[in-house]
Amino acid sequence: MAITFQLPVEVEEKLRAERPDLDEAAKEAYAVELFRQGKLTHFELSKVLGLGRIETDAFLKRHNVYEGSLNHDDLEADRGTLQRVLAAGRR
Repeated sequence: MAITFQLPVEVEEKLRAERPDLDEAAKEAYAVELFRQGKLTHFELSKVLGLGRIETDAFLKRHNVYEGSLNHDDLEADRGTLQRVLAAGRR
């Protein structure tokens, strides 16, 4: 499957200067985000990236992603719980 989107020319040029293969970079970024959201398993991510298990672990580490990592929703839920607990303790 192919997905395309347009970038302003100046943005594309800037990004290509850092990483010439923007298609691969976009695919990797989207796959990592799907993994973070729990929509891809480690195995599925490995297949998307064309990497073995250990290589996928190293890839995730380079992108500061760890299995079981908390996402934004997890942190917000924890913050809400902490606020309720602290408020109850002040009564």
